[in-house]
Amino acid sequence: MFIGEFQHTIDDKGRLAIPQKFRKQLAGKAVVTRGLDDCLFVYSNLEWKKIAEKLAALPFSQTNSRALARLMLAGAMDVNLDSQGRILVPDYLRKYAGLKKDTVVAGLFNRIEIWDRSTWAKYSAQTEKNAESIAEQMGELGV
Repeated sequence: MFIGEFQHTIDDKGRLAIPQKFRKQLAGKAVVTRGLDDCLFVYSNLEWKKIAEKLAALPFSQTNSRALARLMLAGAMDVNLDSQGRILVPDYLRKYAGLKKDTVVAGLFNRIEIWDRSTWAKYSAQTEKNAESIAEQMGELGV
């Protein structure tokens, strides 16, 4: 399980250190892909297989199904953790998420999200401001 929020930096070569706490669960490799809300999603290979199978099973006759599958599947890249626990984030994914130097690596149970630090700050502030309304809506869903 991935939980927690960590601040890291991306070096000039596009390498990003995965928090020590998450490395064992990734077993030396992962899949990074386009996420939602201007971030990247990182999955263990086992979890990625589950997600990819669900995406592939969506009805291709529906526009939104095709769009989500393309976004995540075509955007995915296998990555390996180096001896220092870093992954190489491909240039096209760094551009997609607007990643500069300072990042936030957040654990969200079955995935890791990578955010540009300023984008994360704006998103977090907005979410915190609307927390009561969000919680009420989630309560209607049984959460």
